[in-house]
Amino acid sequence: MAELFHEIDHCVTAPQGFRAGTTACGIKSDAGIKDLAILVSDVPCTVGGVFTTHNLRAAPVLLCQERLQDGQGQAVVVNSGNANCATGEQGLHNAYRMTELAATKLGLAPELIFCSSTGIIGRQLPMEKLEAGIPQIELSSEYGDAFAEAIMTTDTRPKRLALEFEIEGQAVRLGGVTKGAGMIRPNMATMLSYLTTDVAVERAWLQQELRDAVNDSYNMVSVDGDMSTNDTCLIFANGLAGNTPLNAQHPDAETFRQALRYITCYLAREMARDGEGATKLQTIHVRGARDKADAVLAARSLTRSPLWQCALAGGDPNWGRIAAAAGSSGCEFDQNAFDIFIGETQIAAKGMAIDYDQDQAHAAMAGDEVLITIDLHLGNGEATAWGCDLTHGYIDENSLYTR
Repeated sequence: MAELFHEIDHCVTAPQGFRAGTTACGIKSDAGIKDLAILVSDVPCTVGGVFTTHNLRAAPVLLCQERLQDGQGQAVVVNSGNANCATGEQGLHNAYRMTELAATKLGLAPELIFCSSTGIIGRQLPMEKLEAGIPQIELSSEYGDAFAEAIMTTDTRPKRLALEFEIEGQAVRLGGVTKGAGMIRPNMATMLSYLTTDVAVERAWLQQELRDAVNDSYNMVSVDGDMSTNDTCLIFANGLAGNTPLNAQHPDAETFRQALRYITCYLAREMARDGEGATKLQTIHVRGARDKADAVLAARSLTRSPLWQCALAGGDPNWGRIAAAAGSSGCEFDQNAFDIFIGETQIAAKGMAIDYDQDQAHAAMAGDEVLITIDLHLGNGEATAWGCDLTHGYIDENSLYTR
């Protein structure tokens, strides 16, 4: 797969025809920190989107879901520091006003503008700051990395990637960014994500491929098991590569599919790695499940187990925590059949402890990346999930979040 794709710079502005810009307008309490950003295409795009399944959905999510029905768009405006959630009719009005301001700035119809917000819930957007900030944003194809930084909240670093590959024998590009470090739970993981491509893609196929990619990446991440109100993933395809629009029958459809999975899985891992207070990234691979759905249940259950997350933080290869999480996940589970590995070291077989090299097991737990493999020996189902350890740093972050 590595031979197919080449990593390049500028993430979401790497594909031709995309520009971005940022500013610090004072929404965040820290003066001078970038907290407002725009991403725009030079031409209208086919747009796909996936959103939170939370019953308390933020105003920008409601706006995006409405506008996505047309499947067309050209820009997104994003603020950090304020979620614009649980803000009633005024909050919804402010979300629409946010897109109107961006539309005026860009010379576009408001209906072509999407918006997102991230930050503290329950506070109205300071619209006077947006009114002043949006017009001063300078746009450039060089500012993709800055866009990734401006959308962060408790993230310690930006998450971004762009790939170059071939469609119909010509070089094309796909870029992506995410933000997310806490309030992370599948369906969707607590996050904002924006993907851009210069490939032409049929709308229905783009939407299906995005949903499938999200299911195997962003929906397989957990930091703390808490679901967010603002989760948004949008993909913009402007077609400037000039290819025949991709669909399921196109001979290069699989190449695009793999590129999309490459980026979303990379960004999913980076969110887990940057979990609030985290010191370790854990990858959970479940195989031998009855089917994929059962493998997903087992893998997700382990990433959401605070008992196992604490063992992970302490470097304790307590495989009983692993078995307990998998057995309570709701998947089909034979207590006399499962095997467990930490790294390359097998520590349980057929549901029981075995003699193993404890030094090797502790060494496998000691690094900043830990791999856990569970074989249920019940079928061909496989799934991979990502999470992190649970440390006092998580408490520190979330006990003072609104101060």
